[in-house]
Amino acid sequence: MPTPNVFLNKPYLESDVPVSLRETSMKLIYVTDRAISQKAGQNYNAKRSPSMAYGLAKVNFEEPSLHWHELVAQSNAPKRSVDLSYVLEQVKELGRYPVSPYKFHKVHGRLAIDKSVKEKKQHHENKFNQIVNEQLEGSTKKDVILFVHGFNNTFDESVFTLAGIWHFLQRQGVPIVYSWPAAAGGVTGYLADKESGQFTIFHLKETLRALFNNPKVENIHIIAHSRGTDVVTTTLRELIIQNRAGGGNPRQDLRIENLILAAPDLDFGIIKQRLMAEQFGPAFGKITIYTSQEDSALGLSQWLTNTISFGRLNTQDINVNEREVFKAAGNVSLIKVPTSNSLIGHDYFHSNPAVSSDLINLILYNAHPGSVKRPLINIENNFWLLNKNYLITH
Repeated sequence: MPTPNVFLNKPYLESDVPVSLRETSMKLIYVTDRAISQKAGQNYNAKRSPSMAYGLAKVNFEEPSLHWHELVAQSNAPKRSVDLSYVLEQVKELGRYPVSPYKFHKVHGRLAIDKSVKEKKQHHENKFNQIVNEQLEGSTKKDVILFVHGFNNTFDESVFTLAGIWHFLQRQGVPIVYSWPAAAGGVTGYLADKESGQFTIFHLKETLRALFNNPKVENIHIIAHSRGTDVVTTTLRELIIQNRAGGGNPRQDLRIENLILAAPDLDFGIIKQRLMAEQFGPAFGKITIYTSQEDSALGLSQWLTNTISFGRLNTQDINVNEREVFKAAGNVSLIKVPTSNSLIGHDYFHSNPAVSSDLINLILYNAHPGSVKRPLINIENNFWLLNKNYLITH
């Protein structure tokens, strides 16, 4: 991950990183419903598993002689003298939930999960949260950063993406990768991934419920990319409806401080009816949507479906009524990002140093758009512009 612009002015300092994490390697928690791979060198593949696994993934760098102090120095450099490519040193599965759908039966006319299944499920939820709490102890911020990847991403790629982001978040909070069965490949790969995105929703709900039940987690920050935004928003919509139906307050009960949708591969018409109409926004502290007209991947998706893609949204795509809804929500920000240096222009949330800087200051400081730490240019109402020299002051 390139050095974010923000660290060209205010250095990435060792003193900002928790003492126990001052080493080149990084341990990330993962949750996945990918099938276990039988292929050498591959832990999980693009096939679906009916049971959800969790564990630890250890990421390091290809350069074996790299030391912590050199990594800190390179983390401040716009052009690096050392190759910082990642390697996945170890993947250790620590537990696996019961196979879903869970067995159930009727009790006095109501459906109830089978007792033995419920006990196993509770055991793994407790064990998962124990792993989360162990990592929380070493962090100043008692937060969770949950990353949900997009179309055509492998398990390893999803881990590497969050590793880079978490490192530049000064290794604060607990990083959790949720990796669903994407990267089916082939001509129909996109359609296969899209269906697997629907398959994974129950398991993502189980993961989030476990975090919601953990009193030691103060805030949850969710970063979703591409098709992962559909997985996340569908999951959260169902959880919010369930919470409200039970008389709860999702803003307090779910504790999601930031919902970040990067290059969302979502139909804007569906967003309006499924999310805006359900008053989705008030359930979160902030919703931040990064969009780009240069995103070729979403351009193709938009052409294939003949719809407006949320990730390529412009102000002229929104009518007066919709603008009023966005404005009334207050906590929703749509940010137009600069042209990406990559061919496809779809991974800019971590590959573009200007965009990654905004994401970092949003999570680290809970900064509002237009503030000193996030000096975005206001276009109108909730629409903002982020230029390529963002947060470069010299």
